[in-house]
Amino acid sequence: MEAASSPARGTSDEAGAAVADNQFDLVILGGGSGGYAAALRAAELGKSVVLIEKDKVGGTCLHRGCIPTKALLHAGEIADQARESETFGVNATFNGIDMSGVHKYKDGVVSKNHKGLTGLIKSRGIQIVEGEGRLTGAKTVTVGSDTYTGTNVVLATGSYSRTLPGLDIDGQRVITSEHALVLDRVPQTAIVLGGGVIGVEFASAWTSFGTQVTIVEALPHLLPLEDEASSKLLERAFRRRKINFKLGARFEKVEHTDSGVRVTLEGGESLEAEVLLVAVGRGPVSQNLGYEEQGIAIERGFVVTDELCRTSVEGVYAVGDLITQGNGPHLQLAHVGFAEGILVAEHLAGQPVVPIDYAGVPRITYSAPEVASVGLSEAQAAEKYGADNIKTVTYDLSGNGRSAILNAKGAVKLVAQDSGPVLGVHIVGERVGELIAEAQLIYNWEALPSEVAQLIHPHPTQSEAIGEAHLLLAGKPLHVHD
Repeated sequence: MEAASSPARGTSDEAGAAVADNQFDLVILGGGSGGYAAALRAAELGKSVVLIEKDKVGGTCLHRGCIPTKALLHAGEIADQARESETFGVNATFNGIDMSGVHKYKDGVVSKNHKGLTGLIKSRGIQIVEGEGRLTGAKTVTVGSDTYTGTNVVLATGSYSRTLPGLDIDGQRVITSEHALVLDRVPQTAIVLGGGVIGVEFASAWTSFGTQVTIVEALPHLLPLEDEASSKLLERAFRRRKINFKLGARFEKVEHTDSGVRVTLEGGESLEAEVLLVAVGRGPVSQNLGYEEQGIAIERGFVVTDELCRTSVEGVYAVGDLITQGNGPHLQLAHVGFAEGILVAEHLAGQPVVPIDYAGVPRITYSAPEVASVGLSEAQAAEKYGADNIKTVTYDLSGNGRSAILNAKGAVKLVAQDSGPVLGVHIVGERVGELIAEAQLIYNWEALPSEVAQLIHPHPTQSEAIGEAHLLLAGKPLHVHD
C-alpha cells in the first residue's frame, strides 16, 4: 500500500468537514471490513474520517482470509474438473498443481481488489494513516508520535488465528491458515485440527490439490454450528472424496517426526502427517491496545457492545470480529463487518437504524460441496417455538435439472413455523452459496411457504431448488422423488 500523505492541518477534506490539528469527526482504528465500511459510509454522509491501519486496508478478509482462500478453492475446483472431464465427454489431462502459478493467480486477485479499495477510500477524501495505533484517550488514537482525536472513535482491530495451550505454531510443520495460504508446495498428507469453516475449506482445497487429509474435530459433527442435516450431508460427501475425519476427538499433543508431525489424541490414538493445520477458531485483537485502560468493557478478550455497536465508553463504537454482544458467539464474517460499519456510520450521522438480526445473516462454507444457510436450524427453531410447532421438508437436488447437468449432489432443507413463516433455509451442494441471497429475503421478510411457492423460478437453474422446496412445504410438490 502506498504510504499515507502527511496529515492535513487547518484545511477541509473532500468529505466537506473541517480538519485541524488531527481532529476528525471519526477516528477508525483498523482498516478491515468493518473499519473501511464505516469509513466509506461516514464520508458519504459528510464526516471527516481518518482510517488507521498497521498493515494494508482490507484486513484479514482481503489479504489472509475470504478472498485468497476462495481463490485456492477455485483452483482446486478447476483441478477436480480436469480429473473428471471424461464424465462430461471432454478429454482433458490433469498434470498436477503448480503452486507458484496458483499463488500468482491468487495474489493477482488480491492485488487487484486492494488497489481498487485503496483508490476508492482515497477518492472519498478519507485520510489513511499507516501504522500501529493505540487508544490513549477515550477519543484519541496514537500512532508513533502522532495523535488523532475524533468526535467519535470506532475500534475495528479484527481477529487472529487461535491456537491451543501447549501447541506451538512454528510456521513450517505446525501452521495456521495464514501459513497455509503461502505454502510453496502441496503437502502429501495433512492433519487439520478443527472441523469448522476454516478447517473444512482447507481440507477441501488440499484434497483437490492431491493431499490426503484427516480432520480432527472435538464436537460430534463437522461444521457444528450448522443444521445437523447439513453437517451429515457434508460428511457423506467428504467420505466420497476420501477425506478422513475423526469426530468427538480431542487433541492432546503434537511432536515433530523425521517426515513431519505426530498428533496424539485423547485416548492414545496417534496420527502422522507432513503438516498440521491448526484451525480452532479466531480470537479478538484487543490486547495491549489501551482498550481496558480507557474503560472499555472486555469479555474473554472481546470488546462488549450493545446492539448498536456502542461500547461501555460514550462515543466509542466497535465492529467486526473484535466484538461480542453477550448473546452467544458473534458471527466473524466480512459481510457482518460491512453491515456493522454502515450501521455505526449512519447512527453517528443521526439516521434511523435497525439493529442487525444476526440469525438473518447468510452463512457459507465454500468447500466442495458448499454449505449455505440463513435463519434458524431445526434444533434452534424447536427450542424457540417448541418441536410440535415447527415443520421441516427436504428437497433433494436429484430432482433439479441444472444440478444433474453439473453432477451436483445435495439438498435444500426448510424449517418453518407450523402455519407460519419460514424460519431457516439450509442448502448443501455445488455452488449453492449463490442461492442463499434469495433465502435471506425469504427469512428476513418472514415469507410464508405459500407466498414463495407462487414465485416462478427460471428453468433450468439451481435456484429452482428453492422454489421446489417451498412448493413441497406448501403441500404441492412438483419434481420431488420419494
